[in-house]
Amino acid sequence: MFGGLDYKLGLDLQGGTALTYQGKLDRVAPEDREDAMAGVRDVVERRVNTFGVSEPSIRISGEDRLIVELPGVTEIEQAVNLIGQTPLLEFREEDPDFQLPEDPNALEGVDPYSIFKPTKLTGAYLQRAEVTFSSQTSGVNEPQISLYFNSEGADLFKDVTERNLGRRVAIFLDGELVVAPFVQSVITDGRAVITGSYSIEQAREEATRLNSGALPVPIELLSQRNIGPTLGKISVAKSLSAGVIGLLAVALFMMAYYRLPGLIAALALLIYVSISLSIFQLLNITLTTASIAGFILSIGVAIDANILIFERTKEELRRGKEFLTSVEEGFKRAWPSIRDSNLSSLITAAVLITGASFVRGFAITLGVGILVSMFTAITVTRSLLMVLTLNKSFNKPETFGVKPDHNV
Repeated sequence: MFGGLDYKLGLDLQGGTALTYQGKLDRVAPEDREDAMAGVRDVVERRVNTFGVSEPSIRISGEDRLIVELPGVTEIEQAVNLIGQTPLLEFREEDPDFQLPEDPNALEGVDPYSIFKPTKLTGAYLQRAEVTFSSQTSGVNEPQISLYFNSEGADLFKDVTERNLGRRVAIFLDGELVVAPFVQSVITDGRAVITGSYSIEQAREEATRLNSGALPVPIELLSQRNIGPTLGKISVAKSLSAGVIGLLAVALFMMAYYRLPGLIAALALLIYVSISLSIFQLLNITLTTASIAGFILSIGVAIDANILIFERTKEELRRGKEFLTSVEEGFKRAWPSIRDSNLSSLITAAVLITGASFVRGFAITLGVGILVSMFTAITVTRSLLMVLTLNKSFNKPETFGVKPDHNV
């Protein structure tokens, strides 16, 4: 709950869980480790999104660390399960340095990883998995899992089958050997099949796990941290206090310095805040301390436009022009400065949106605030000032605290 309305709140405001994982990269070539961790990040993000966690933050730190922040998930065990149940799917090819014995019983106790070496094809390239049925010579359709890879995965699978014609390619799931069939032809359509003694329920469960995301490398949980709802409420209260204090300080300054027009600017500022908060809720923007900071900063941008307009209007009044003419000229002369300064700020916000999640939240609220401030300054403030021109009591330079200087 924020400002009396329901908003999506980030981890720092509503509480949640932060997990740190380490990718097991000891069997990954150094030049492939960056891609492997990027694959882990993408798959974990897909897995978490499947469970509907709002605005998760999943990022890589260093070479092998994965930071996962899950707002609203306060049960650490639940959060660990969201990530830890993600299967590891690997395709491995025969190691030419390992001699396969003719007697299969001689393979008992031998580590499969010593028999098969890794390929670049992993679950990171998996597009989808589904249950299909294989027609056997006995006439019985047995459940199997069909895997469909994306275009890059299809190319990798083609290379693997082409390189291993007449040899075995092993499929491992969660480190366990599922099947190691002989490659009889080059497969170019990006489809692989996992067969075994599956029941229909087991095949469906396995396909669901794979669709939720298969990790390209194993991960190990290093640390876990819980941010309770109480701490989140304290952050919300402090953020609200900062916003209210900033808003009141700006409003009081405007009224003290510009008198009645300052009061109009304060009213326009309230309208600006209402519109901005409504847009945040309409667009389902997640509020964090960073995004609230961006919004508070945009309040300064909003009032800056009013100051420019008022100062230009005062200059026209000092020249002895009529009130209505001075207001119109004030807006006309202030507009280029307002436009250029806001445009440069919008460009900065657009660049920041491409950054990390916490920076992105700041940039989004700042950008929305700038756009709304341009509307309220040019439309709302102008309309309210025009209303003053209809009243003779206010339709005079003294309203702005100005004495006309006819010698200018």
